[in-house]
Amino acid sequence: MNIRDKILIVEDERSISNFLRAILTSNDYDVIVARSGAEAYSMITSHCPDLIVLDLGLPDIDGLQIIKNVREWTLLPIVVVSARAHERDKVEALDLGADDYITKPFGAGELLARIRTAIRHTRTGLANETIATTGKFKSGDLEIDYDKHRVLVNGQNVGLTQNEYKIVALLGKCAGKVLTYDYIIKELWGPGTRGNNQSLRVHMANIRRKIEKNPAEPQYIFTEIGVGYRMVEGD
Repeated sequence: MNIRDKILIVEDERSISNFLRAILTSNDYDVIVARSGAEAYSMITSHCPDLIVLDLGLPDIDGLQIIKNVREWTLLPIVVVSARAHERDKVEALDLGADDYITKPFGAGELLARIRTAIRHTRTGLANETIATTGKFKSGDLEIDYDKHRVLVNGQNVGLTQNEYKIVALLGKCAGKVLTYDYIIKELWGPGTRGNNQSLRVHMANIRRKIEKNPAEPQYIFTEIGVGYRMVEGD
């Protein structure tokens, strides 16, 4: 299964959102579109995008408020694409937590470069220097390839679904640390999903069937009873 980076475009002008969608789709991104702030909030929590391309001038909510609210619970990269060219707007957006700011009009090449950089920067602050520099996590026969969005065991792609991959990728970034059920759920599915552990347990059971020789005696992902999960430390 080829898992692609998913980008949420938040833009109310249809001609611009169609233009952005065409650029990103042709460059192998999975694209979804929201035309209002309310729709954007719903898609962020339900579709778990890897990056947001955000216009500030939305019909219902100012884009700056969206940045502020999203930053209260996730470091999901945000690239602002706006007609607001005043320095004050740029500074405020960046101070609130936007990763980059592009002023309309813009070139396709510039947009793609900013997106690649923003996604790459989600790794550079990690304590695990191997992931930050190589884009890969390895432990024994297990390898998480963050660039290609896949997990391999003995060099073979185990065929994780998108949600399964996101869980394993998160655990790999924090290898050796226990991540609570609530933390994992919030990071992947957003606020308001606290305490709903059943879906997570189902995903984890499927993950173990795919990556562990014996799911009953795991060697890569361990359950801390009543608390959460822990990925074995890397090589």
